Amino acid sequence: MKLDRLLAMTMLLLNHKRISAKDLAERFDVSLRTVYRDMETIQCAGIPVVSYAGASGGYEVMEQYRLDRQFLSFDELNTIVIALRGVKPTFEDGEIEHLLDKVGALLAKSERERAEDVSSVLQIDINPWSRNTADKEKLASLREAIRYRRIIRFAYTSTEGDRSSRSLEPIRLVLKGYNWYVYGYCLLRRDYRIFKLSRIKELEVSPETFVPRPDAAPAEPLRWDHGESSEPLLHLVLHFEPRSRAKVEDYFDQEEIADLPDGSMCVRCLRPDEPWLYSFLLGFGTGVKVLEPAQAASKLRQKAMEIIKLYPEH
Repeated sequence: MKLDRLLAMTMLLLNHKRISAKDLAERFDVSLRTVYRDMETIQCAGIPVVSYAGASGGYEVMEQYRLDRQFLSFDELNTIVIALRGVKPTFEDGEIEHLLDKVGALLAKSERERAEDVSSVLQIDINPWSRNTADKEKLASLREAIRYRRIIRFAYTSTEGDRSSRSLEPIRLVLKGYNWYVYGYCLLRRDYRIFKLSRIKELEVSPETFVPRPDAAPAEPLRWDHGESSEPLLHLVLHFEPRSRAKVEDYFDQEEIADLPDGSMCVRCLRPDEPWLYSFLLGFGTGVKVLEPAQAASKLRQKAMEIIKLYPEH
């Protein structure tokens, strides 16, 4: 316990300009006498702690001192800090905060102000506009299951709207776009699958553990064929009106988009033949026309007619 406290105190001193003995005592729930002894121990370990008397007094580490950060440059360390701050609100646990303290301790105090200036012009925020507490709870449970290799059980809704009960040997969490996924071995399908967190309900981390399978796929970018769908991929050719440009550039890769002389766009892409595809295209309204394949154009027309039937003329 004392070693952990000494390490935490050292990290705190390296990340703050000055801390009073009273604040340290309250933070670590120890007496002032213990704080004085701990400061002496830290100094004996080679950390140059300086004490200041008076109303604004306290302890701080000498200005130019920093832990050996080996081959990491200031820019590299600051990039790590910015990235960690970006994911911290999503996980909301002490591990990220503790890691921020450790990384911050590698910066000299003279570099801290510069780091704050850089952070003020660059921000990473992976949270959706609407904060979802349920997803954060799922992430915490899944991280625990992956860490301790525990089988998870949950109800899942497929893209076709079918619900099923699943048991999964979770391997990793994947952030793709604005969505979180969990990848692992599905005991129902007897194969590796990726499941979208927003479709996972009634998540339960069981006490049952598993041994990682030797054929688990290595970490790689998430592809269309990683999911549950067995539908074929369509080679789509889409024509978009100029007013749809912003949305087209949001959802399609630049190499998939060809600009036309009149300001419209032709998009050639590969997408699975699933219900969500047609809902997505309907979201463009009259701003898109499916040129190829004919079967996709026919399905889109059918969906549009089904919507029209919901609103009969009176």
